[in-house]
Amino acid sequence: MGVKEKERNQEKVTGELMETEKEWAKEGIQHEGTRKSCAEREFHGGKKDAAEARGQRQRKSPAELSRSGASETRLVTRMELWPGAWTVLLLLFLLLLFLLPTLWFCSPSAKYFFKMAFYNGWILFLAVLAIPVCAVRGRNVENMKILRLMLLHIKYLYGIRVEVRGAHHFPPSQPYVVVSNHQSSLDLLGMMEVLPGRCVPIAKRELLWAGSAGLACWLAGVIFIDRKRTGDAISVMSEVAQTLLTQDVRVWVFPEGTRNHNGSMLPFKRGAFHLAVQAQVPIVPIVMSSYQDFYCKKERRFTSGRCQVRVLPPVPTEGLTPDDVPALADRVRHSMLTIFREISSDGKGGGDYLKKPGGAREAGL
Repeated sequence: MGVKEKERNQEKVTGELMETEKEWAKEGIQHEGTRKSCAEREFHGGKKDAAEARGQRQRKSPAELSRSGASETRLVTRMELWPGAWTVLLLLFLLLLFLLPTLWFCSPSAKYFFKMAFYNGWILFLAVLAIPVCAVRGRNVENMKILRLMLLHIKYLYGIRVEVRGAHHFPPSQPYVVVSNHQSSLDLLGMMEVLPGRCVPIAKRELLWAGSAGLACWLAGVIFIDRKRTGDAISVMSEVAQTLLTQDVRVWVFPEGTRNHNGSMLPFKRGAFHLAVQAQVPIVPIVMSSYQDFYCKKERRFTSGRCQVRVLPPVPTEGLTPDDVPALADRVRHSMLTIFREISSDGKGGGDYLKKPGGAREAGL
């Protein structure tokens, strides 16, 4: 290419740039960098790229250019903020890792809540695992063996030693009604330790709606009663009496009717005793020693310890009538209360609490 031809091309490019500059001036836009870039690329033979750059620039109005700049600014701002957000999350996680062990070792109340939360959550999780296995049989009292097997290990997690005495008192081959004192949800540990075959507890109806635990209990044949509707409760008890005799089932009842955290025994309700008299089956009293040495809801205290479960000789009901129920209930409660005080003061299950000054009086013994 000759010198004259290059000069003509340069003059042509210069003329085009002057025209473009006039157009930009009319629109009130100055863009020195783009103009120089186009000139350099055209001078080296890149006329096509320069024309495309001018076309894109010309198609954008001042308002569009302003919005484009604002969008780029917001994008840069977001990119700058992300590292800060992750830093905050990391700091919160590290703070939590430091705070939880500190609360665990320095605050007995925090340890109590952590342990109770895990206790209830772990039972719900185990119920989720048990449901598919129990569903194979459907609602069946034999499923209680599965629940018992899955719950037996919990005492080891909490360092609770459960000692069972008198298990030979269970009648070997006949239905019966088990009555036991009721202190807290930890009674589940003692119950699973001594639960006889084909035995299901009678529970309040609210437990049926306790998520996975309620469904697992229903599949295991647990009997639910509505304590607020007396007529329905009596009807259910009559059906249970028939079931005891026809299906060789045992039932476990907490005659106090509710949990008692005071280390004593509340007056017994008589439903379980009416049931035993109606079915003419024996009553097997079971006493769990006081938990006060290692567990106290009022003091927010939950440590390791030992509990003794004592099975008493069966109380016959043959020949008794509903008129004999009040005396029967009082007699059984008195024998259970005597054993409760004995095993809760011999150092082998909640004993130290009752040895304290005023401990027995506070427990109502």
